[in-house]
Amino acid sequence: MPAPDPLALSLLVRWLLGWWLCLPMPALAELTPAGRPQVSVLIPARNEALTLPRLLHALQLQSLQPLEVIVIDDGSGDDTAAIARAAGVKVTTSAPLPPGWCGKNWALHQGVEQSQGELLVFMDADTEPAPTFLAKLVANQQRHGGLVSVQPFHRTEKAYEQLSVLFNLVGLMAVPLGPRGGVAFGPAMATSRSDYDQIGGHASVAGEVVEDWFLAHRYEAAGLPVSAFLGTTNLAYRIYPGGLRDMVVGFDKNFATAAGEVRWPWMLAVLLWISGLIWAAWCLPAALLHWPMVGSQALMPNLLLYGGYALQLLLITRRVGSFGWINLVFPVPVLFFLGVFLLAIVNLERGSISWKGRQIPTR
Repeated sequence: MPAPDPLALSLLVRWLLGWWLCLPMPALAELTPAGRPQVSVLIPARNEALTLPRLLHALQLQSLQPLEVIVIDDGSGDDTAAIARAAGVKVTTSAPLPPGWCGKNWALHQGVEQSQGELLVFMDADTEPAPTFLAKLVANQQRHGGLVSVQPFHRTEKAYEQLSVLFNLVGLMAVPLGPRGGVAFGPAMATSRSDYDQIGGHASVAGEVVEDWFLAHRYEAAGLPVSAFLGTTNLAYRIYPGGLRDMVVGFDKNFATAAGEVRWPWMLAVLLWISGLIWAAWCLPAALLHWPMVGSQALMPNLLLYGGYALQLLLITRRVGSFGWINLVFPVPVLFFLGVFLLAIVNLERGSISWKGRQIPTR
């Protein structure tokens, strides 16, 4: 009986690791809010004329109507403020950005100061909530306490948006989701005002680009729970509709900082899975075109390896976003992922990156 191939066994382990990493990804629970919660929805917006109307319309249809919706216009050069005023919500203009602050954090800090609700809900301008989303989010915050956040389902429309599949997936694989997982997602977060004040609010993370991660740290340091869930059918978004360049820069500005915050056991597991994915992406074309490779050059085992990873991606990304055909040609998003990662390292060394007319620090 021939001895097992160590390389084949290692690739099988890495493939199985991908399934294990995607098991703990709970969606927002179907709960009903207790009492009559007074909710303030705060939306930071900088040049969001294309995305804001969809969110404001969706908020008008919520089963739980908020006490107030406040749009903080963060120096927009388009019709963001006019669109918000036409929708009948409160609009405030952000004061000039103080030294040491990032724009989103400064905008939300000012919005909270002008709000009245006992529960604070922070929503990005490109989010698209289902009619029952706000009620479920508030009810989950009431149950779990502390900070509760939701990662939206990534709705894609154009071909270039499919390239973001690995960023969406790896970002979820690399963190523990669910109650008290200790991670937060910035697109939609809910907290009581008292807990928010206790941790020092956005002033405590004033200069952090990935403010959601660092807010989570502040809550945990104060002994408050931090819980995160998938949006699935409750919350979606279409990020970076402005084109491929915006998408590259957008992922780039978060990549290096966020990677440094991932707990090392999770990072190791994700890196092992990614290494298997990269291997599979290389082996099939290498076997077909007789490129140099390690292991068997026979077509069938390499075809099975490729097909196994393609099937895995097709199934596990269904809850993350509308990614379909791109999973069948996954070497393409693998190359894109590696390219943006290298660019992030370059920008990390430079110390900043340009985003929406501002220089964003990467250190």
